[in-house]
Amino acid sequence: MGCGTALVTPFRRDGGVDEPALHALVNWQIESGIDFLVPCGTTGEASTLTEAEWLRVIEVVVATTSGRIPVFAGCTHNATHEAVARARKLSRVHGLTGILTANPYYNRPGQEGQFQHFRAIAEATELPILLYNIPSRTGANLEPATVLRLAELKNVIGVKESSGNLAQITELLTTAPRSFKVFAGDDGLALPILALGGAGLVSVASNVLPGQMARMVRAALGNDWVDARRINRQFFRLMQANFWEASPAPVKAVLHMLGRGEDVLRLPMVPVSDATRRKLERMVGELGMLVGVPATGEDLRMF
Repeated sequence: MGCGTALVTPFRRDGGVDEPALHALVNWQIESGIDFLVPCGTTGEASTLTEAEWLRVIEVVVATTSGRIPVFAGCTHNATHEAVARARKLSRVHGLTGILTANPYYNRPGQEGQFQHFRAIAEATELPILLYNIPSRTGANLEPATVLRLAELKNVIGVKESSGNLAQITELLTTAPRSFKVFAGDDGLALPILALGGAGLVSVASNVLPGQMARMVRAALGNDWVDARRINRQFFRLMQANFWEASPAPVKAVLHMLGRGEDVLRLPMVPVSDATRRKLERMVGELGMLVGVPATGEDLRMF
């Protein structure tokens, strides 16, 4: 499927959702060649949104996208009945492609608990389901054997793998049905996972580098490893910098530098420190990303 962006949720200075900035961000992503969008995931600060805000953000993204590319909406909760209720609400969002749902957090369920949790969500909707394994955030790891059980469900079509465990991801790639999609969930591991047979990348860096990240993934999927490695080498430092402090603070700082939204997060998330901001400014300057950035923050077409 290519490269998808784990979209940030832009906030106004007063803390409310900035719908015009979100609309502009979605259009820029699509015009830059991104393949699909994922609103209300980890990068979208979904855990800080009210349910009404969560649904509204998804509706804005779907409406703005207007069928041009797929949209997989984040739908995660640690109480299974709440996740099921949200999945049912998403079933009524006209034009939504599917759901991305992560391990139930904090509870630290075992494999059987996770299996039953994800099965309940899948059975609550006809929408395609992408599983999301991110143990560093949730405290639970979804093992390949459990993923394979879930892959037998008709609408569980793939997984975003953010465990960082290449041995585990390789096991999954070599045992899952060919129709089951495995997406890299870490920018820095995209090329290894694509080389092993991954279907694409769900990217944080593509919030600020949509064209470059889309081209890198497209090159790798097209077996043009010279170009894929060139792009990876050029922007790898920025991929890593997005996690110098808790994500999405660094990528929101860079978006602000590009004139694409306020540098506002919701507690307990806070903007990056002054020291990190200076390092980010220097890096994006060295990468030439600030050339032509208007002071007014008007919509750019530079990437």
